[in-house]
Amino acid sequence: MAPKTTLTPKQLHFARCVAGGQTQADAYREAYNPRDSTTAASIHTLASRVAGKVEVRARVEALLAARERALVASAVTDRQKVTEHLRDALAGGETDQFRLRAAELLGKSAGLFATEMTLNTNTQRDPTEVAAAIQQRLAQLTRDDDPEQIVEGESSKVH
Repeated sequence: MAPKTTLTPKQLHFARCVAGGQTQADAYREAYNPRDSTTAASIHTLASRVAGKVEVRARVEALLAARERALVASAVTDRQKVTEHLRDALAGGETDQFRLRAAELLGKSAGLFATEMTLNTNTQRDPTEVAAAIQQRLAQLTRDDDPEQIVEGESSKVH
């Protein structure tokens, strides 16, 4: 007999609920309508079993991926609409102040006014190594720029 690859209607409903943001237990309660006498522990166990099935997991992942694609497409469409509106406002705005504001917002949407800085903090140095480097740099700065006193590979300029 071939392995079962389709979802039952209850499993499909469970997957939709989980993909919609419900907890597994809440999705199980909605999809399977357990009796009132069913304990919370039993519901959690049963929900975990259903969620652990390969077909159910695959459906949840597919539904989440589809939702993500829809959100991205919607955001792109909204961005295009806003950008188009700002360009129209810039071209035919009523007042100079209105056109200036439209230009400012258009520039911000294009990232022209970004002031973020990215610092590379991936390298970890030993504090004693840092202290030695600082001492060495200070010693270089206090010298009279005598080339013989400068350590090879180092310059006396502050970077």
